[in-house]
This record gives sequence, C-alpha cells and structure tokens, in this order.
Amino acid sequence: MAFLEHFAIFFSIVIFFLIVISYTHKCHKSIIPTNWPVLGIIPSVVVNAHRLLEWVTELLSCTGGTVFLKGPSFANMDCICTSSPADIHYILSKNFSNYPKGHKFRKIFDILGDGVFNADGEIWEFQHRTLKSLLNHPTFHSLLKKNIWNKVEKGLLPVLDKNSRQGVETDLQDIFQRFAFDIICESIFGYDPKSMSLDFPYIPCEKVLSHVEEAVLVRHIMPARLWKWQQLLGMKSEKKLSNACKIVDQFIYKCIAEKQKDSSNINYESLDENFDFLTALTREVKHQIVTSSDLDKFLRDILLSLIFAGRSTTSSTLSWFFYYLAKNSIAEDKIREEIETQLDKEISGKFNDMQELDFSKLVYLHGGLCEALRLTPSVPFQHKSPVQADMLPSGNKVGRNTSIILCFHTMGRMESIWGKDCLEFKPERWFAAGGGIKHQPSYKFPAFGGGPRSCLGKQMSFTQMKIVAATIIYHYRIELVEGYPVLPSDSIVLEMKNGLIVKLTKRSEV
Repeated sequence: MAFLEHFAIFFSIVIFFLIVISYTHKCHKSIIPTNWPVLGIIPSVVVNAHRLLEWVTELLSCTGGTVFLKGPSFANMDCICTSSPADIHYILSKNFSNYPKGHKFRKIFDILGDGVFNADGEIWEFQHRTLKSLLNHPTFHSLLKKNIWNKVEKGLLPVLDKNSRQGVETDLQDIFQRFAFDIICESIFGYDPKSMSLDFPYIPCEKVLSHVEEAVLVRHIMPARLWKWQQLLGMKSEKKLSNACKIVDQFIYKCIAEKQKDSSNINYESLDENFDFLTALTREVKHQIVTSSDLDKFLRDILLSLIFAGRSTTSSTLSWFFYYLAKNSIAEDKIREEIETQLDKEISGKFNDMQELDFSKLVYLHGGLCEALRLTPSVPFQHKSPVQADMLPSGNKVGRNTSIILCFHTMGRMESIWGKDCLEFKPERWFAAGGGIKHQPSYKFPAFGGGPRSCLGKQMSFTQMKIVAATIIYHYRIELVEGYPVLPSDSIVLEMKNGLIVKLTKRSEV
C-alpha cells in the first residue's frame, strides 16, 4: 500500500508539471527548461516525445553544441548530449579507451549479447579483427555483388514492374527492408529468405527487428527501474521485445544448425577457395578463448549484430535518400544523366545483372547518398559511458556515472559545422575540387561511426545502396503520394514511421 501511495503522489506531480509545461510551450513556443526539481529532464522528454530529434537539435543549437541534462533524482540518468566535433573526436578517437560501450549500454542492448556492437575489451577486439578479415575477403565481396544483382533481377525489378503496371502505391521502405534482409541473410548464412518476392511473404524475423529497435529507444529515455518493471510484468514495448527475441533466436539458431549439418564434410583448408562466411566465422570462433559463452550462443550474438546492421541501416538510408530525391527533381535528373553518361557503353540499354559496372564513376549518386546520411543518419545517436571522470574539449565535466549521448542527427543540421545551407539536400557538397568525392572526417560526418569502432560494413553498404539506387533511378520516376506524412519513427534506427509511400512511373512512359 505504501508503494501505491508514493506512486500516486509521484504521478500527480508529473501530471501537474506536464500541464504547466504544455501550456507554457504552446503560449511561448520556446525551449522548455530541461532540469526540473526532482523530475530533472523527464517533463521535457515527455512533452517532446513526438519530436525528440528535432527538440535535441534545437536544444544543442541554443547551447553551443554540448549540454548537461539532469536526470530525475530517483534514477541514475544524468547525461551529456553533444554534437560538438571536438567532443565527438575526443570520445571516439583521442580518448577511446576511456569510453567503452559500458554496462549501461549492455543492459539497454542486452538482446545483442556479446555481439560486436555490445562488446568491449578482448571480446570486441577478437570480433573486430575477425569480421574485418572476413568482410574484406575478396571472394566475399564478389559473392555479395552477385547476390545483390541476382536479387535486383529476380526480386526488386519484378515487384516494381508489377506495381508500376497496376498503378498501385508502393512502400519503398518495406521493399528496401525486405531487400536488405535477404541480402544480409544470403551473405552470412548462405540462405535466402526470399522476403523480397512478388507475393510479399511475411517473414517474422524480418518484421520483429523493428519492434526491437523501438523498445531499445524506450529504454534510452525511460528510467531503468520502469522498463525493468515492464520487462518483469511483460508489458508494452518490453513484451514486444521479449516476443521478438524468441522469433529472432529461432531464426538464427535454425540457420546455424542447418549450416553445421551441411558443413560436416567441409575441408577447412580449402575455405579460401570456396569461401562461406558462416563456416569461416565458425572456424574462427571455435579457436577463440575470449568468452565463456557456448559456441552457438556466441555465433548468434555476432550474427544478430550483422543482421541489424545489414537490414536496418541500409534500408533506412535508401528510404531517406529517395525521399529527398523525390523532393529534388533536379538532383534526380542529374543522377540519371550521370548513370547514362558514365555507364552508357557498359549498360547498353539493360541495367540489370551487370556485375562489372564501375560505380566509382557515379560521383553525384555517391554525394546524394552521403547527403541522406548527413541529414538523417541511420543511427541518429550513440550512447557512451566513461571509465574514469574526464573533461571534454568543450569544457564539460564528465562524471563516472554520467552517460554521454553523441547526437549524430543534430550534427548534420548545425550551421557551425555545415554552413548556412546545412538543411538543404546538396549532393554537390561532396564534390572535390579536382574531381571525385571530397573526404569528410568522421568527427564531422559520423554516419559510419569513428575511431577504432568505425563501421566495418561501410563498403558493403555503399555497394548495395548504389546498385539499388541506380537501378531504380534508371528505370523509374518516383513521386511521393501527396498528403502522406513522412515522419521519423520512434526507434533507435532512423526509419520512417509510416513508410515511404510512392507512385512509380516507368521512364519509358514519362
């Protein structure tokens, strides 16, 4: 009874504060104070829950790029939000050893287990070294391109052709998620789920990944005690997360078992000639001594991290890219002209199943993808925890219990970083004076992370995105469905809440 009485008092206080804050916000349209007595940042987060990324950008723009946010007095939630390139560079590179993922990150992302995104120390070093070697294997890259072109020819183009002929509206985000899921599964398991097919089959593992991403965001903004209670009672996002974990585990363990059955007669000495990612990874994991986890559990953790990266981040970037392109017809026309000019002799009127196309020539396309990543990075923020108290270049003190949120989404929208035209979609921003692509340091453009933990799949991601984007632009004109809202989802990955609904028109009919 005492607990219920205390909860009722607390709830009443929260309601009172929210009424006052909401009224103030509507009347004055100013930044809501962030550090309230007892409640700390919570009232501001609740009021701005529908526009968190926009609110954080406004807050950091008013505070010079770095701000300390006080958590509620009953929870360990003090944090520093930063979009300062100097702070980002210091945390990701210069003082990397003091900013591991940490125990808070591991609790929030417990579904990833000992996977590369969650791990620190020797476990991370082993995975980083192993995955870098496997993902950069020349045979793997050749297989990847082959898989992508095969999926374009037998999956993507038939679906788009059918929809354009019938004049039906198309959710490009759903298509990109299905496409990317099939590619990552085929690349690491050697198994094609065929979710990118004409009948649009429901693949449970592919769909529940979005539930995981939503639940993880809730864990970031809700006091740990509350989401742990929800976890214990099987409520709301935690219930979805629990169900998703079971579905994901069933899928991955089945793939592992099938591969182990097929690999019983494999000669490991000939793997370089007949490269198979999962078989090669299994061989490396069998010889590691950095974790006490059983073999299948450790493989599951590694593979799940790769699935998340391969499916969600790539599809998110492609979705936002085509959104910006649909609103910038001049940029779309320039990319198509570039494709026709640079690849004309190679494509000869047919743009599918051409595995030898040199996409390094497509500078405008590359710049457009980078612009989409700058304005809407697939991972909009990153969570860090210090080992020791520290001082950031911005002058902010970091306590041992202070979390740090690296606000990548805000960085792309800061005039101090990208100039007064920072909100414009300008692929030309990425053109080097002497031709080619202009390099931007990761602490200014952290879409693929930075420092020792930079994304290992960057090249793999660009390969897939360029092939898919160029194929669609070459064949179709994309138009947004008028009046259909395009909003960021409430997720740890910057997907679109309502999908990307478009109309497709064959270029030959334009």
